[in-house]
Amino acid sequence: MTHLFRSLRHRNYRIWAAGALVSNIGTWMQRTAQDWLVLTELTHRDATAVGIVMALQFGPQLLLLPWTGYAADRLERRTLLMATQGTMGALALGLGILTVTGAVRLWQVDLFALIFGCVTAFDSPARQIFVSDLVDDGDLPNAVALNSTSFNAGRMLGPAAAGLCIAALGSGWAFVLNGLSFLAVLASLTVLRRGEPHPAAGASTRQAPRGLTAGFRYVWQRRDLRTIILMLFLIGTFGLNFPIFISTMAVGVFHLGADGYGLLNTVMACGTLGGSLLAAGRDRTGLRGLA
Repeated sequence: MTHLFRSLRHRNYRIWAAGALVSNIGTWMQRTAQDWLVLTELTHRDATAVGIVMALQFGPQLLLLPWTGYAADRLERRTLLMATQGTMGALALGLGILTVTGAVRLWQVDLFALIFGCVTAFDSPARQIFVSDLVDDGDLPNAVALNSTSFNAGRMLGPAAAGLCIAALGSGWAFVLNGLSFLAVLASLTVLRRGEPHPAAGASTRQAPRGLTAGFRYVWQRRDLRTIILMLFLIGTFGLNFPIFISTMAVGVFHLGADGYGLLNTVMACGTLGGSLLAAGRDRTGLRGLA
C-alpha cells in the first residue's frame, strides 16, 4: 500500500493532489449537470444539442494545440495554472448564477462551453506537466498514475453528487459548487514550496523536440508512441461520446431522474478507477501492459 501511494511522501504533491481531487469532483458535477440541463431543461431531449455543447467544450483542445503546448513549455506553470483555474472557477460561477436565477438560455450554455474549452486547452497540458515539478523523476510514473486515479475518483463521485444536487436543489447549484471547488486548487497552488524537489521551470529547460512539426516527427519515429497515439485517437473518436448515449438512454429508455442519471455516470467510472490504481502500483508500464 505504501508503494502504491509513494508519491504522496512529497509535501508539494500531497497538497496538489488534495486540491486536484476536490476540483475533479466539482468538474464532473458540472459536466453531468450541463448535459442534464441541455437535455431536459433547455431542449426537449435533443441529443444533437448535447453533442454541440460537447464539441464546443472539447474541440478547442485540438484546434489550439500549437499554442497550448507552447504555453506549457515556455510559461511558468504555477502562474499559468492559477490563471486558468481561476478563470474556469469564474465561468462555472457565472453559469451557475444564470441557471439558478432562471435566466440561462441554450446559446449561453454553448458560449460558456466554448470559453471553458479554450481555457481548459491551456490548462490541461500545463497541469499534466506540472506533476514533474512536484516529485522526483523516480516517482514520476506513480505520480502520473495517481493523477489519473484522482481524475477517475472525481469521475466516480462527481456525477453521483451532481445527481443528488440536481434532484434536491437544481442544476444551477452543481455549477456553483464546481466554481467553489476551484478554490481548493488555487489554495494548494498558493501554499506550494518553490524549488521542491526541483525548480518549477518551463519544459524548455529539458531536452525535448522543439516546435510542433519536430514534435510530430519525434512521435512518428517511435513505434511505442505511435501505438499510444493511435489507441487514444480510436478511443477518443468512438468511445468518449458515451455522455450523449447515457443521457439520452437515461431519459428516453430508462425514464430516470437526475439521481439515476448521475448513478449511471458513476458506474462508468468504477472500472477506470481500478485501472488507474493498478497502473500506480507498477514501476513502469510497457505496451504489453496497455494491451
